[in-house]
Amino acid sequence: MPRTLLVAPAGRQVGVTTVCIGLVRALDRLGVRVAFAKPIAARGENRAAGLVRLGAQLDPPEPIARADAEELLATGDDQTLMERVVALCARAAEGSDVLVVEGMAPEPGMVYSTRVNGLMLKALDAELVVVGSPRGETPAELANAVAIAARGLGADVDAGAVDCVLNRVTGSTAEGASRAGEGRTHWIDAAVEGEDVPAAELEAYANALRAEKLRPIAIVPSRGDLAAPRVKDLAEALGAKVLRAGDHAHRRIRSVALCAMSVPGSIKVFRPGTLIITPGDRSDIVVAASLAVLNGMPLAGLLLTGGVEPEEHVFAMCERALATGLPVLAVKDGSYAAASAVAAMNLQIPPDDEERVERVMNAVADRIDGEWLSGVVRTQRKRRLSPPAFRHRLVESARAANKRIVLPEGTEPRTIAAASIVQERGIARCVLLGNPDEVRDVARKQGVTLPPSLEIVDPVKAAPRYVGPLVDRRRSKGMTPEAAAGELGDSIMVGTMMMALDEADGLVSGALHTTAHTIRPALQIVRTVPGCELVSSVFFMCLPEQVLVFGDCAVNPNPTAEQLADIAIQSADSARAFGIEPRVAMLSYSTGTSGAGADVEKVKRATELARAQRPDLPIDGPLQYDAAIVPAVGRQKAPKSEVAGQATVFVFPDLNTGNVTYKAVQRSANVVSIGPMLQGLAKPVNDLSRGCLVEDIVFTIALTAIQAQQRAAR
Repeated sequence: MPRTLLVAPAGRQVGVTTVCIGLVRALDRLGVRVAFAKPIAARGENRAAGLVRLGAQLDPPEPIARADAEELLATGDDQTLMERVVALCARAAEGSDVLVVEGMAPEPGMVYSTRVNGLMLKALDAELVVVGSPRGETPAELANAVAIAARGLGADVDAGAVDCVLNRVTGSTAEGASRAGEGRTHWIDAAVEGEDVPAAELEAYANALRAEKLRPIAIVPSRGDLAAPRVKDLAEALGAKVLRAGDHAHRRIRSVALCAMSVPGSIKVFRPGTLIITPGDRSDIVVAASLAVLNGMPLAGLLLTGGVEPEEHVFAMCERALATGLPVLAVKDGSYAAASAVAAMNLQIPPDDEERVERVMNAVADRIDGEWLSGVVRTQRKRRLSPPAFRHRLVESARAANKRIVLPEGTEPRTIAAASIVQERGIARCVLLGNPDEVRDVARKQGVTLPPSLEIVDPVKAAPRYVGPLVDRRRSKGMTPEAAAGELGDSIMVGTMMMALDEADGLVSGALHTTAHTIRPALQIVRTVPGCELVSSVFFMCLPEQVLVFGDCAVNPNPTAEQLADIAIQSADSARAFGIEPRVAMLSYSTGTSGAGADVEKVKRATELARAQRPDLPIDGPLQYDAAIVPAVGRQKAPKSEVAGQATVFVFPDLNTGNVTYKAVQRSANVVSIGPMLQGLAKPVNDLSRGCLVEDIVFTIALTAIQAQQRAAR
């Protein structure tokens, strides 16, 4: 994923879409390959995508339907929603340097937009650009409100790293303040080219943001001309009858005049770009407006009210004016109701208004700080892999691998449900070992529909053909046909022999069996990777903000310094293989030289050995857990370390410490842990916790498929 900017609103109707398209234009001017995505649909049409297509010639993917998102949120399945968000953004971002993501804007009746935007910020590992707009507040009040909104999204405002755009900023005139206080950008009676906001007032807003530790990257003044809709847009919004279309597709309404007085009083409000609203039986106003047009007054058009249309001879008298392109519309409402409907018209940019899109994109882009833009392109930062991004990567990589994974516990209900999901989603080709009738009966009782492509193999019937190959492989250990037949009464041994004969690419077990039971046949038959004497394990700990690697928490009770160094290297390579940049912390109860004892010396020795074997890896130890993961503690306890405070791979000194820690983190912090994933075997065999969920099995199968692909590539 390229560098990602999440543009999120700090309130309603702040113009987040216009800021997004302006940001796209500003980056495009620098020659940056920029992409855009709006992951979750707003109510109504997908307007943002249409504007980006029109103004930037990009083709963003269709967003997730609002109903689908709300259903997942209602059931508490945030992670699945975020996986879909990550997948959508990954498609949008292909081949780009920067991805601009539009967050959800709050709408009437919506209570979850802030939570969803916060989830997306973490899932996409994005940088926040928060958008605010004044509504009559002082600069200090507005800045405080924006800071509160940024904190609500989970941003670290106190670190001074949150970028902010203020949009639709009006001057301090009575008229400007009044319009701002109404919470929308009105165009009725606006100046033709908008109001100039004094530079001193814009700077006051910027200073107020800085005082709240926000970084102002753009202060965009309100301009009436940017909000001016076409007469065509008005006709569609009001459902008006078009009596004379004229140039209604291009003429813009910059002000509105309700004319009910006699002609001398009415013509005083005739101005360029004015929409004249008048009763349909006021032919005198229609004729006066036509005369004004013939005298060079570029009116926007006429809106006739009351359901009355002028007689044809009146239009005949005005034909020369109508020929200039003057549009004439009619509605059934009375004049006051029609004027109110015009005032309440939605001023969002229609997706076919190319001229307005261009003007808005340029107006916003012109205001974005150039130095900040250059920094977006130039600055490199350490990436963090979020749990939804990790899970998405697992699924996509496993699909591409297309491996055959054997599941020896084929009649276990969770395993059956997981196999069905994996098969349906194309994550891997599963083989369930079990009596077919029993497997189908368990599936039926669980309400699981088994895909026709899901393979079920009876291990009792399959076992005899593996007797000879097993004897051949274990002859030196005294294996006989009788003993082999007995060993093959265990479905895990049958699955292991399938791998040994290249009939399966990997094996997943452990929902019913111990770790030792799962691993022992693999150590006997498949053995380890050449040059590797140790089998170890890692867990992928899906914390709320990033995925960390914990090793070894499942296999080696009390590793030596040499074995601990091997575990560190294996774990770092596993992290990198799954998209996590390895920064390895060798954990202890002591940081550096602050403590002494045999346990500390073992970790110190292991660190030296691992560094010597792999100088390309950032490895440091001994480190306490808090010094390894908390930046402030790391700076204090190990100021010269390139790992302290930012570790991604945590190597525990023994199984007791590792297993207790991973379970404590998993259960106390409600963290999804994927694993254990075994390292060092010639073919992948992975163990499940006996308390595993269906979801755990699905992702362990995906891990196994990817490991199999990596083994094949090597």
